[in-house]
Amino acid sequence: MKKITIGSRGSKLALIYAERVKKEIQKFYKDHIEIKTIVTSGDKNQKDRLSDLGGKGLFSKNIEIELLENKIDLAVHALKDMPSIETKGLLTDCFLKRNDPNEILISKNNIKFNKLKSSSVVGTSSFRREFQLKNKREDLNFKLIRGNVDTRIKKLNEGKYDAIILSKAGIKSLNLMDYITEEFSTDDIIPSVGQGAIAIQCRSSDNDMIKFLKKINHMETHICVTAEREVLKILEGDCETAVGAISKIEGNNIYISAELFSIDGKERYYFKSSKNINLSKDLGKEVGKILKEQSKGSYKK
Repeated sequence: MKKITIGSRGSKLALIYAERVKKEIQKFYKDHIEIKTIVTSGDKNQKDRLSDLGGKGLFSKNIEIELLENKIDLAVHALKDMPSIETKGLLTDCFLKRNDPNEILISKNNIKFNKLKSSSVVGTSSFRREFQLKNKREDLNFKLIRGNVDTRIKKLNEGKYDAIILSKAGIKSLNLMDYITEEFSTDDIIPSVGQGAIAIQCRSSDNDMIKFLKKINHMETHICVTAEREVLKILEGDCETAVGAISKIEGNNIYISAELFSIDGKERYYFKSSKNINLSKDLGKEVGKILKEQSKGSYKK
């Protein structure tokens, strides 16, 4: 291999993730490594709901095109933003150690979720988060919020929202932990599939790169997020699918908790199961199939 070019979105958070990948690569590779920023469709439109714009691929498609055209050697993604089905000619099989997958609340005057006044406006860009929180507080108003983390905090401070829900991984990476009002456990709010994981994608034909990436792959994260993504694949999940899944390894077993909501958010389906760690993909498929059967397709339009 010669110079390695890493493709990344240009947001502050995306570049932090890309630098993290670069640093891991540098442990084993001493030649030149550069980061190329690529503007995605999701970056261009910061107003509309992602599901109205075409779904999860909005943050990855433009980067994947450059990878397929050999303009970059690697692509770095937040795994939660990636479609469940791999793009032909590409391979996502390397993950850095997972950051905290938890959800957090930031509110005006540091008011915790259960203490927010009735009719308070809570900002989220996710149907999953909206339905999960409505399940706890039907009296709150949930309103779409888009933009990077700094933009969302600014909108909160301007009084457009009383509180916002974000992933802890992003807040922690941006050193904004002081803003956190409350952290939810993954039992309280099951996060998005792959939340907190940084994914590294390469061409499926690039055998040298595939072999090299095994050196920086975090195996426990790999096992967990791969199992979670099997849930999403079975459900054929997209941006409109209100589904959460979280896995953990204890000893030789892997456990998955997952929940799915009907398209209107009124019905909740939950399942938790475990298997031997060697059967992690089978576990993900099983959980996905059971949720699909429970819901009888009510999660799709």
